[in-house]
Amino acid sequence: MDKPSATEATPEPILDPDRRILDPHHHLWPAGAGPAYLLEELRADTGDGHRVEATVFVECMTGYLSDGPEALRRAGESAFVARVARDSRDGKGARIAAIVGSADLLAPDDLDALLDAHVEAGEGLFRGIRHAAAWDASDAIRPSHHHPPPHLYLDATFRRGFAKLADQGLTFDAWLFHPQIPELTDLARAFPGASIILDHLGGPLGIGPYAGKRDEYFPTWRADMAGLATCPNVTVKLGGMAMPINGWDWHKTGAPDSAAFAAAQGDWYRAAIDLFGPDRCMFESNFPVDRASLSYRTLWNGLKRIAAPYSEAEKDLMFRGTAARVYGIED
Repeated sequence: MDKPSATEATPEPILDPDRRILDPHHHLWPAGAGPAYLLEELRADTGDGHRVEATVFVECMTGYLSDGPEALRRAGESAFVARVARDSRDGKGARIAAIVGSADLLAPDDLDALLDAHVEAGEGLFRGIRHAAAWDASDAIRPSHHHPPPHLYLDATFRRGFAKLADQGLTFDAWLFHPQIPELTDLARAFPGASIILDHLGGPLGIGPYAGKRDEYFPTWRADMAGLATCPNVTVKLGGMAMPINGWDWHKTGAPDSAAFAAAQGDWYRAAIDLFGPDRCMFESNFPVDRASLSYRTLWNGLKRIAAPYSEAEKDLMFRGTAARVYGIED
């Protein structure tokens, strides 16, 4: 199993070890381009001291079917994760309690059949889909894994597909970069009944033309987040900011301890919590992607440090309750 960082040699003591956690954002993948991250690896992370009781899998183009109708092949991911989830319910650790799959909302005519296939394959765990819009005009910033066109969330064909998703009461995870937040706001206002979850604090960039400019664009990011927060149908995942694209370079310089992590990123988290409120915020790990920068143990210690000023009830919402409500997860 790969290490989170070559310099993170001594594990930190667990802070607030009795805090119940529902991790609403992780991935699974077999060995291939990189090391495997399956149930064994997930359990090693979630079982490393924090009280992680349940998790939500979010699509990552894993387990697609290799045959059958092209339009239905993405449902293979839900089937794959459902099999892993069965094994996770043996009482030995956190269980995979929900699945967010993938669908191409630019192909709305195929969507009904695909969503039905996801529901069947997910064995009661399928909750919704993610169709990423993350794109930037700079060649230094690679588009997301879905290779979206610019302005995806404003596209009329996309919105035809999105309407079908919303009509079925399924959730929608949005992955974009911070300059695109107003486009998600437009989508949320057009579909006020849809449950939209903004991933990774809106994707603040710190590479390419954004390198070294976080202080300059923080006010713009905050203003755009304030506009999005006026949409009561939007919740936000607090995390996913230890990726190389975020520009802290911990994957190069070495893992921070939890205090350094909280000091570096706390203002972003607190701004989102102030805007959306704890009942619309959920802490996330984004593992194993963020594992390139720090360990699961250190990450959750850092999140607990950021949450320290909030009340017990507010902490419970951000660490567990909001995600349970949004994704329909029962104890």
